[in-house]
Amino acid sequence: QVRLVESGGGLVQAGGSLRLSCRAAGRTCRSYAMGWFRQAPGKEREVVATINDHGRQFDYGDAVKGRFTISRDNAKNTGYLQMNSLKPEDAAIYYCAGRYGTLPSTRLSDYAYWGQGTQVTVSA
Repeated sequence: QVRLVESGGGLVQAGGSLRLSCRAAGRTCRSYAMGWFRQAPGKEREVVATINDHGRQFDYGDAVKGRFTISRDNAKNTGYLQMNSLKPEDAAIYYCAGRYGTLPSTRLSDYAYWGQGTQVTVSA
């Protein structure tokens, strides 16, 4: 199995930037796709961005297109989410997720492995 640990969350002013990291440990020798999801209080968990195993195919949720960038460094077993032009509505707990295979997915149920989440707070 794959264990995921997020880091990089915090408090930022609106318009600012943060970079989240997701370090994978365990059976990382197998190909796995990654995704970032977020959940705000009282709302369902939603997809933010996904990336395939090689890092060449990615997709974004409509709310973050043009502002967030997903990437990964397989040599370091680490995925990243660069978040720019942050808005108060981006505030949430951000989760990293992993699934074995080459193709990412926007469906939460397709991911078997989840990190503990990292809090992102955006002040107006």
